[in-house]
Amino acid sequence: MIYTTSMEKCRVIGLHSGTSMDALDVAAAELRLRGDEIELEPLGHDELAYPERLRDELADPARSREAGPETWCRLDTELGRALAEAARHGTAELANGRADLVASLGQTAYHLIDEGRALGTLQLGQPAWIAEETGLPVVSDLRSRDVAAGGQGAPLAALFDTLWLRGLHRNLPGGIGREAPSGATTLNIGGIANITVDGRHGVLAYDTGPGNALIDAAAAMVTNERDSDVDGALAAAGRVRDDLLEVLLDDEHYSAEPPKSTGKERFNAEYLRTRLAGLPPVGAEDLLATVTALTARTVAEECARHASRLVIASGGGTSNPALLTALRAELAHRDIELRTSDRHGIPREGKESYLTAVLGFLSVHGIAGNHPSATGAAGPRVLGSITPGHEPLRLPAPAEAPVNALRVLPHGDVLAENDQEPACAPSTSP
Repeated sequence: MIYTTSMEKCRVIGLHSGTSMDALDVAAAELRLRGDEIELEPLGHDELAYPERLRDELADPARSREAGPETWCRLDTELGRALAEAARHGTAELANGRADLVASLGQTAYHLIDEGRALGTLQLGQPAWIAEETGLPVVSDLRSRDVAAGGQGAPLAALFDTLWLRGLHRNLPGGIGREAPSGATTLNIGGIANITVDGRHGVLAYDTGPGNALIDAAAAMVTNERDSDVDGALAAAGRVRDDLLEVLLDDEHYSAEPPKSTGKERFNAEYLRTRLAGLPPVGAEDLLATVTALTARTVAEECARHASRLVIASGGGTSNPALLTALRAELAHRDIELRTSDRHGIPREGKESYLTAVLGFLSVHGIAGNHPSATGAAGPRVLGSITPGHEPLRLPAPAEAPVNALRVLPHGDVLAENDQEPACAPSTSP
């Protein structure tokens, strides 16, 4: 059970560096607990360029395996400093120069899976640099506690999505976006694609397989100019190679029962080269068309498995027209409607950084941020570690009533109502 009570608003900066590593995402949100609802007002989101050399090192699994302690220390520091700059930017440009808390998911450097069980997870992006740059307390390392409790540490969107879907189903007064039917599924397409289903048998959330991971890997293999299929142009010019698609679909991840998680340590360029071996030559455009079809097919099959009627999609993959077209066709073939999260108040490219802000908000209020039925953890757990800011840290009293829904407010409602200094979660009073 997760708990809350009526509290003052809290302004949180959410930081996200996804498996695609196409940008450092930052969002600012005004959050408040009111009754059995979390109110979220999106203040704005932005994308900052990933430091190119840092991205190249983190994206190369072979180089990562050969790296020693000095390399990992440097990467942790460099990413921490880049995230600190993103947090400073978010505070100044999105939050009107005023925030209470930073929440950072960091970068998953490695997710250790053995026979379907998560044994550990390594998150880079040292939070001390963020706290030092902003002066604010920082909630970070949000996956490890769930893993320690027997969970997969992913997908952490489960709780956010469940509350959000329930809010949409309620069609809450004052909220924005169209009402969603009870058979709705949320989908995020980052490097890895994941879904959340709130059905008759409870909440289920898991990684369906690659999102952009193999698309990016394929683009890097066939061109020296880019490491992603910009606007889906290569895929749109090719045709799906059924022989390759059949080989790619023959992967034990797809047949494994949830909860399950995966990452780019599995779905990467080396994985793709192995599956291409022995096949007749595959042209560049056909390769991109086929891996794009793989993402669309595997996502659609999992959504149909849960009798979904509507899929609400977000993430960087929704900016790829070829992928969105393929996904829409695969879902329509199964009588499933596709919408993007923008129609329900959450910008599709900013959703994960808003999710991070909500997770940090829950943590400092002593509210569990995982969903055990989704991650496989032994029970609800308060996630993350807290790094104090410039002032002494004092956490609020524990919450007292259950949370049942998330209501997304139009930007300006909360601010106009009470634009005073936020009285949020971690007080910095001595």
